Amino acid sequence: MTDSQSAPPKPVPSVEELSAPGRRKFLSWFFVAWASFIAATGGALSLVLRFMFPNVLFEPKDTFKAGYPDDYEVGLVDDRLKEKYGVWLVRVAEGMYALSTVCTHLGCTPNWLETEKKFKCPCHGSGFYLSGINFEGPAPRPLERFKIGLADDGQILVDKSIKFQQEKGEWNNPESFLTL
Repeated sequence: MTDSQSAPPKPVPSVEELSAPGRRKFLSWFFVAWASFIAATGGALSLVLRFMFPNVLFEPKDTFKAGYPDDYEVGLVDDRLKEKYGVWLVRVAEGMYALSTVCTHLGCTPNWLETEKKFKCPCHGSGFYLSGINFEGPAPRPLERFKIGLADDGQILVDKSIKFQQEKGEWNNPESFLTL
């Protein structure tokens, strides 16, 4: 083929033929762009809302009623309140007291062993008598007691915001022991 004999010219497409596929392609990219923008904005907004409303640990109230004194047997440790409030109620012949369920060594939760009549910490082996006094293991001091008294309706009222420590002589405080 020579220069004068070139291939026949291609027909020139009309304006409608050119704009229809281009318009469809433009609109599809336009919608993809807007969808991406909305998704990114929604994700950023959800992060902001998550920051504004963080997870909150709801703890039980420090002061609560624990039933009537007659609901508790003499010489037994009642662990009904162990999970919810972190308290053991102990009734002895003279009255009642509320012990903390937190080991004074590293903060684990001891278990009451009824057959051995002692609290035993599973983490490091600290042992506590029924009174809360430590006698074995690495616990440096006895368990703490909480304020205990009777409410106007005759129910036991425990206030965990007020603690009594034996080594400071605070167990002699009348609010650390409920005389019945």
